[in-house]
Amino acid sequence: DPQRLLTVVHGPDLVTLGFLNLLAVQDGEAKVGWGLGGHTKLTLQLNSDGRIPVKNILKMFSADKKRAETALESCGLGCGRGAAIPPELFPFETFWCFLNKLCLRPELDKILLEIGAAGKPYVTREQLRDFINSRQRDPRLNEVLFPPLGPEGAQALIDKYEPNRTFREKGQLSLEGFWRYLGGDENGIVPPETLGLHQDMTQPLSSYFINSSHNTYLTAGQLAGPSSAEMYRQVLLCGCRCVELDCWQGRAPEEEPLVTHGFTMTTEIPFKEVIEAIAESAFKTSPFPVILSFENHVDSARQQAKMAEYCRSLLGAALVTEPLPKFPLEPGVPLPSPQDLLGRILIKNKKRVWVFLGPHVSFWVFWGPHFGFLGFFGSPSQFLGFFGVPISVFGVFWVFWGSLCHFWGFWAQGTAGSEVTATEAMSSLVTYVEPVKFRTFQNAQKRNRSFEMSSFVETKGLEQLTKSPLEFVEYNKRQLSRVYPKGTRVDSSNFHPQLFWNAGVQMAALNFQNVPLQLNLGLFEANAGSGFLLKPEPLRRRDKTFDPFVEGRLDGIVANALSVQVLSGQFLTDRRCGVFVELELFGLPVDTRRRLRTRTSQGNAFNAVWDEEPLELGRVVLPALASLRVAAYEEGGRLLGQRVLQVATLRSGYRYLPLRNESNQPLLLAALLLRTWAGDHIPQGHQGEGTAGDTPGGVGDAPGDSWGHTWGHLSTPGGTGTHLDTPRTHLGHTWGQLGHTWIHLGHTWTHLGTPGDSPGDT
Repeated sequence: DPQRLLTVVHGPDLVTLGFLNLLAVQDGEAKVGWGLGGHTKLTLQLNSDGRIPVKNILKMFSADKKRAETALESCGLGCGRGAAIPPELFPFETFWCFLNKLCLRPELDKILLEIGAAGKPYVTREQLRDFINSRQRDPRLNEVLFPPLGPEGAQALIDKYEPNRTFREKGQLSLEGFWRYLGGDENGIVPPETLGLHQDMTQPLSSYFINSSHNTYLTAGQLAGPSSAEMYRQVLLCGCRCVELDCWQGRAPEEEPLVTHGFTMTTEIPFKEVIEAIAESAFKTSPFPVILSFENHVDSARQQAKMAEYCRSLLGAALVTEPLPKFPLEPGVPLPSPQDLLGRILIKNKKRVWVFLGPHVSFWVFWGPHFGFLGFFGSPSQFLGFFGVPISVFGVFWVFWGSLCHFWGFWAQGTAGSEVTATEAMSSLVTYVEPVKFRTFQNAQKRNRSFEMSSFVETKGLEQLTKSPLEFVEYNKRQLSRVYPKGTRVDSSNFHPQLFWNAGVQMAALNFQNVPLQLNLGLFEANAGSGFLLKPEPLRRRDKTFDPFVEGRLDGIVANALSVQVLSGQFLTDRRCGVFVELELFGLPVDTRRRLRTRTSQGNAFNAVWDEEPLELGRVVLPALASLRVAAYEEGGRLLGQRVLQVATLRSGYRYLPLRNESNQPLLLAALLLRTWAGDHIPQGHQGEGTAGDTPGGVGDAPGDSWGHTWGHLSTPGGTGTHLDTPRTHLGHTWGQLGHTWIHLGHTWTHLGTPGDSPGDT
């Protein structure tokens, strides 16, 4: 029974894993045990006498063992050398009492005084109701659709969180009950419903951000290290919906196609093993479609046939090989939706296309993710008309394209199409994600084929973004695009995906084997971790244009104002050191803010307290595309915990924020107590014309940091971020020479690029 099974997966990395399976006796028991966290850990680590060693408790709170011993004594528990506690004397209520004694909360006393509990150890039902409606309510909500909390609702909260029965019966909430309420589900910093599947999943695929992986098979760097099929299982279980397979020809005698990073010292894995891993894990955590992005370097017809057979036999009915009846592969027809493709797998691979222009002119085409060639049969005048290059011989030509080199070859004799039969088997598997060489946005608009897509290396994508931002957005409303890291990122570092999300790029493909993925992991945590997030309306509407470099207000979009007051942090570190908290806001260039931080708190490591004014993040033009990163650091710069939150769903008021590690996994006890304010932005000079809630510190137009000063600060301390130090209008001179054009007839030229990269991008 899966309701009774709890599996603990452990290991030093994503692929070297161990599994511990625990089976509960009754339904729901596994969930309860997991929720008790630290208490469960202590009760499972018993000595030979079946008791809880006190040294284990002190080890858990090693930052201040003296304080921990005092807290144990105040709860009536022994703390001498070699002492142990019978489990029946250490239930969760006693553990909770111990935490209260250990982590004194003067800031909570101050909040209770603010509510009106002066001189009393409790707040009344009416005071709690007024507190929630005035301080905890989102000022952006419509009061008709979302009415304020009534007396019955306040009493329900008291009944749930107040441990003292006498207080409950009198409609009173004690300090301990108030603490429990602040950490309860109803008071989460984001509404619980946004964590579930709540978005419309019936829009075309192009209307969603898609969680995407680059070079999925790698476990370390791009030049050396092991490859593993386990990476496909793990990224799919993390909610990734687009994975990459670099396919190369296998050697005799097996002649089995391989997945590896070509021309590097990374190891090889059988193609079949990768497809098996995908088939096993594709829909474990999300039912929505998976895209297999093939970078196909296999030039053997026999091995390509093997690849196609493995895909068909192992993926079975999940594989989409024919277009859906309602969505034919025709110009002007939109892509199917994630809902239409539930449980289906799409393949992105180069595809053969025949184009006949008349009795004496014909083309045949191969386009791959990073390479393509065009066959041409015609006269010298026709060749000159199509390609602008004069020749003197009538014959058959092969024209090769790539972003790093353009090579033109000529053969006076040959048979049109004789080189394309090797890819027929794989070509037949491609439907809604057909890669084509990107030419211009105007050409794509004229073709109007939503099933065609292009990939851009990050430098080329950034060039298109800065040169033609409006056109890039319009392109992404109609069809898919994918941006992947440049080849010089040999350490598997990542570009900053926010740059391309701003233009509506669906697949910002990142190196999942590299830890600094916090923004991507935080974003795709929403919508039940389905791997698909509906893009904000300005990035989807076909009747309006959108400029990602906009600096003023957006038509039809209400800007938000945002401020955060960091009150305290609990159990942030097991060391005696100072701690500070840092805020970063990511979104449109106009919305992005340089890091704001608190002072460094000294002394109490269990409950660091900051008595400071709110940190003002100012106006947010497009809240639906903005993310707030909150991170706690030791004074030396070591990350203690972090969270990424979506501004549009951020709730105002006093909120606990449980922290995650750099891999976005929950930490045991570490949390921050924040007071946030997120509401409609009122420009300076108009604040008196209306109210938008209780704004701590008076949020107005904060200047922040615009595009020209921000993007150099987009990574965690010591990390690698995308660095731009000039505004958009001055970016043109920053581009180096992206490639060369070589024209040669009768000879073969070889151009060596970055190891592991194919010449060009689609």
